[in-house]
Amino acid sequence: MSEISTRDAARDGARDAARDTARETAMSVAALSSERAESDDNVWTRRLVLFLRVMALLSILKGLYHWAQVTGFVGGEDEAFENQSMAWQAATVYFAVIELVAAVGLWLATPWGAVVWLTTVVSMAVIELMFPGIYGGSLIVVGVEAFMLAAYLALAWMAARERPP
Repeated sequence: MSEISTRDAARDGARDAARDTARETAMSVAALSSERAESDDNVWTRRLVLFLRVMALLSILKGLYHWAQVTGFVGGEDEAFENQSMAWQAATVYFAVIELVAAVGLWLATPWGAVVWLTTVVSMAVIELMFPGIYGGSLIVVGVEAFMLAAYLALAWMAARERPP
């Protein structure tokens, strides 16, 4: 009887090992081949997140540019930070900080990130329109900011429509 028990135990052990190996293989193949089934239910949400990420990269570039102005990496001796007007210095420091904060929030697709980014967009447009002496009053900058704002609002509206109430 002990010979039969040993043979049965060996057979059961081999069967369990084969079953475990097959299960592990199936699970790893399933994990590799079956990525989340992408449905068309959230297409506008995905587009909104992509837009937010692109805006985050632009905000990083703008924030770093403003910091480069503050630190003197950009511009010559006549364009040095300390040679500029107080209004220019204040606006440049404001945008140097707020653009990078907005970039973090946008990359994470958080609601506060969008609010901070909207604040930067509106602030830049107001400075360009109402205070042209600070940055020169470029209507091109205002147009680009307005276009980005309109694109965000359209994408956010479409993304909100695809979610159930």
